[in-house]
Amino acid sequence: MKYYSTNKSIRNVSLSDAVIMGLAEDKGLFMPERIEKFDPSFFEQIDKLSFQEIAYEVARKFFGEDIELAKLKNIVYDTLNFDCPVVPVADSIWSLELFHGPTLAFKDVGARFMARLLSHFLGDTKEEVNVLVATSGDTGSAVANGFLNVPGIRVFVLYPKGKVSEIQEKQFTTLGANITALEIDGTFDDCQRLVKRAFLDEDLRSALTLTSANSINVARFLPQAFYYFNAYARLKEAGVLRHKELVIAVPSGNFGNLTAGLFAREMGLPVNRFIAANNENDIVYQYLKTGEYRPAPSIETIANAMDVGDPSNFARILDLFGNSHQKISKAIKGSRFSDDEIRQAISDTYNSHHYLLDPHGACAYMSLQNSLATDEVGVFLETAHPTKFLGTIEEILGAGKIEIPEKLQAFMKGEKKSIPLSFEFEEFKKFMLSQAR
Repeated sequence: MKYYSTNKSIRNVSLSDAVIMGLAEDKGLFMPERIEKFDPSFFEQIDKLSFQEIAYEVARKFFGEDIELAKLKNIVYDTLNFDCPVVPVADSIWSLELFHGPTLAFKDVGARFMARLLSHFLGDTKEEVNVLVATSGDTGSAVANGFLNVPGIRVFVLYPKGKVSEIQEKQFTTLGANITALEIDGTFDDCQRLVKRAFLDEDLRSALTLTSANSINVARFLPQAFYYFNAYARLKEAGVLRHKELVIAVPSGNFGNLTAGLFAREMGLPVNRFIAANNENDIVYQYLKTGEYRPAPSIETIANAMDVGDPSNFARILDLFGNSHQKISKAIKGSRFSDDEIRQAISDTYNSHHYLLDPHGACAYMSLQNSLATDEVGVFLETAHPTKFLGTIEEILGAGKIEIPEKLQAFMKGEKKSIPLSFEFEEFKKFMLSQAR
């Protein structure tokens, strides 16, 4: 299958080129030239399949023409050596728990899949690929751990100084080996801007082979469709979808997760509508209301992974729906919550339902509370383990109530190693050129 740019001013490229390039030369994001639909009979029997079996069938639709099927199956099964279960929380509201992977965040799925796919495409070549990734928290840890010690690949994680939790920071600054952490004196948007400019800089492109592991990369965001299908299968297996429609609420930052869900819907997954759950960074929420997209400087909140003022993947959503505000606002509804509302939701849900939300999942949970009809079942994405935001959670619930998982405790014992840089591109460029070899 070929991949085109959302800006449509370059020739279509192969899957391997799209994965290695990350961002198209015309600054657009790559999109598959077509979306293969499942026959309706697939969904009649989907509850009989395991998560890995479902994911493999979805992966075949995306990548089956470009990778030998036995190899693709190995990549899928090796990626998904953990579960993404759905758990009941309140009446007709279920949590899709995406924090059971190695770094306890949803991005383990896409990052692990991309690492294995990129390694496959590099094969036995001597080429060294440099992965650039901007993070507001969990992307950095998932990508760093997914690519750790992968031959022929170096990872540079750009993160905003003082704007990620200590646990998140430790997950990618303590690894060493082929992982380098760059502590940028700025915001996540500054980090993302540096990454995008790097791909367009002739000097850097001549000296280094660059790719991105943010959700701008097709190999990162497309596999995130896997767990939407699995959520449907598990709800069907539990018998809760009889005569009811499915609504999915997604915490929305750079909008890769929601875009993957929309792809799943285009493939035939029976989803009545999506809800884009926003914190105070509500650019897409305002677009849904007005039809006007107005990027703005990001605002710092306790749901830090959603602190994005110009979400990259919105370009894919526009392309998917032919730039039609009417079609987009029909498929996606929006919500917006303040830090105080997030704190209250975490407290209320813990006290009433004995379920601990992270700040991002709290936004999605609140989106469902007052919007479900009697003939609907809601699923919200719990995108990271709550203890990754330990300071915030303990401030809300009190210290000592939350047990930190052993996986996170192990990261906390490591020594932080990072390189401080300003948000100026020339300083970043100089550093990257020094890494050429």
